[in-house]
Amino acid sequence: MKASLLFLLACTAVLALGARADSGEDPKALVQKVQELAQKVSAMTKDALSRVRESEAAQQARQWLSDNAELAKQRLVWLKEQLAELLKKTPAS
Repeated sequence: MKASLLFLLACTAVLALGARADSGEDPKALVQKVQELAQKVSAMTKDALSRVRESEAAQQARQWLSDNAELAKQRLVWLKEQLAELLKKTPAS
């Protein structure tokens, strides 16, 4: 998370320098350009953070599935046995 914020600040600084080079000497145009670029960087950063969160959630889900796979197999075996017993007790029609 700290790296993402540092990345955001670095991108903002680079874009501000680019905006200054593009805008010439007009301060209002420079401010407008920096604001636009800062909004773009902010959106890009939010997207990157969202991807990181999704990745972390997917990793946790995979871990949960791998941790509980054996338990699920045991439950399926038990359920199969119970079903077989139930079928044995059911009279044939």
